Amino acid sequence: MTVLETIQSLRTELNQHNYNYYVLDKPTISDFDFDAKLKQLQDLENAHPQFFDENSPTQRVGGTITKNFNTVEHEFRMYSLDNSYSKEDLLDWQTRCQKILGDVSLEFTCELKYDGASISISYENGKLVRAVTRGDGFKGDDVTNNIKTIKSVPLQLNNGFPEKFDIRGEIILPFSGFEKMNQELIEIGETPYSNPRNTASGSLKLQDSAEVAKRPLECLLYSMIGNNLPIDSQFEVLELSRKLGFKVPNESKLAKSIEEVFEFIEYWDKNRHNLPYETDGVVVKVNNIHFQEELGYTAKSPRWAMAYKFKAEQVSTILQSISYQVGRTGAITPVANLEPVQLAGTIVKRASLHNADQIAKLDIRIGDEVFVEKGGEIIPKIIGVAQRGSQEQPTAYISHCPECNSELIRNEGEANHYCPNYYGCPPQIIGRIQHFITRKAMDIEGLGGETVALLFNAGLVQNYADLYDLKKEQVVVLDRMADKSAENLISGIEKSKEITFDRVLYALGIRYVGETVAKKLAKHYKNIDNLANATIIDLITVDEIGERIAQSVVDFFQNLDNITIINKLKEVGLQFELNEVSTSVSNKLEGKIFVVSGVFEIYSRDDLKKAIEDNGGKVGSSISAKTNYVVAGANMGPSKLEKANQLKIEIIDEYQFQKMIND
Repeated sequence: MTVLETIQSLRTELNQHNYNYYVLDKPTISDFDFDAKLKQLQDLENAHPQFFDENSPTQRVGGTITKNFNTVEHEFRMYSLDNSYSKEDLLDWQTRCQKILGDVSLEFTCELKYDGASISISYENGKLVRAVTRGDGFKGDDVTNNIKTIKSVPLQLNNGFPEKFDIRGEIILPFSGFEKMNQELIEIGETPYSNPRNTASGSLKLQDSAEVAKRPLECLLYSMIGNNLPIDSQFEVLELSRKLGFKVPNESKLAKSIEEVFEFIEYWDKNRHNLPYETDGVVVKVNNIHFQEELGYTAKSPRWAMAYKFKAEQVSTILQSISYQVGRTGAITPVANLEPVQLAGTIVKRASLHNADQIAKLDIRIGDEVFVEKGGEIIPKIIGVAQRGSQEQPTAYISHCPECNSELIRNEGEANHYCPNYYGCPPQIIGRIQHFITRKAMDIEGLGGETVALLFNAGLVQNYADLYDLKKEQVVVLDRMADKSAENLISGIEKSKEITFDRVLYALGIRYVGETVAKKLAKHYKNIDNLANATIIDLITVDEIGERIAQSVVDFFQNLDNITIINKLKEVGLQFELNEVSTSVSNKLEGKIFVVSGVFEIYSRDDLKKAIEDNGGKVGSSISAKTNYVVAGANMGPSKLEKANQLKIEIIDEYQFQKMIND
């Protein structure tokens, strides 16, 4: 078998495994074996760049930076749907269709209405060529690079595809992925996302496709548009889409009558909460494609389709009190304490009030009867006042921390109030230590969040460095702490000294420094002292580090208490230096900062960045006056090109770069 045949065989096999896992949910290979085959393909493609294919499975990791999304005209307009909210509305719609079509027997395709971001994906000769957002229906944004990272979107179709067509669907974020993303945000002291739909929509416009690749997005398809397509009905569209490799939910139904449509609606109105993703209704379509063409369109909507919207489950209950929680970063979160009420299958006792602005906007007062909804079917929230209670004065937001009584601050442009008592406010101290011990950070076996609170309340720890002073006899007397448990705790603390520098850096709890950022900073600065001495200007030259993160890092290391704690952690033996095998090839690029932009032929973007660093250079994420060179490939971002020209920074291609390091 030739090299090209091997590459093509691996691509076909990996595409099938992706389809089995992400579309059928029936994997036939272990993650380890899949990764091994993917690595084999990557190595072959790198060694033989003449066989590059932008739709190879290796390209799904992203990495392309898009500063400005090009506006693209849809070949076939994307219409919106008319909404209905009752059976009477649907009967009226059926009557209108029947009036235009005459005395014919109508069948209907019923599909769940997915609550996501609309997308149109174009395929030519079985290959994905473009993905465009809905926009205004006539034009949308080209988000092809981001869509290619979604593994349920096929890059190469199975046999039997039309020569050219667009397929339409919704980009959604399943509940499980949404909850995981929010948990990660909470761990780094960030505000969680409000709902899956907005998060999915916002993901499509992220500038770095590598960030999109990290998000567990899915694409659910429901429509195929094109000229002379080999289909006669909407139900055939769904079946053909599945055969070609698209993810099409199985909940759809071919209804022989409007009565069967009503049965479908009634069933899913009751059972939609069991679905793994958001749905807010049912889309009913005249099944016959020729009837659809005859019915045509209004100025905004197809006459042959109607969306039936479920009523958002909503209840009213009494607001008994408002409590205020303090997070580990000092952010204050107001929480509504409610008279218990059943909502969407669960008993709700508390609901989010977000911040002072939200309380003032809704004019919520203790004693009010309030409407409660589940935002995104997950997080209970108050959406309004049903009936005013006895409280005459508007709710006054607290001015002092409920835990330490420090006066709260609110920074300009921020929605949240903060307690500034970083080292004296108990929930902040406990929260930072709880973050420090988590699995992704120091992973201290035998030590949980409740035990941290016990240690703090017993006066045994005031910060995470104090953990390393603990003795078995001190902890064994704590509640529910047996002799063996105390032994395991001390052993786990000792073992944590082996944790690598990037995880130690994440464990420190610097605001906005999550796992990924910690890895990038550790790799770039090599040790804690280099990072502590970095300026904001230095930091923003690091790939993916913006001003907000840079300012937070600088602020952290300017605090003398933090430096004292780090020095203590150094003394007890934590890893504050990156122990990696040097890949340095030369120092030819020492002192030079490069920015990489575009698509390349002989390098992947990651390989190009690695070559810069291996030869002593630094890779910047954005162009500034300190940038020495821009390495530009095809489709270089126009804003980067403009800025490079303004600052008179030399632009070179990958061949000139290769000559630079080889000379």
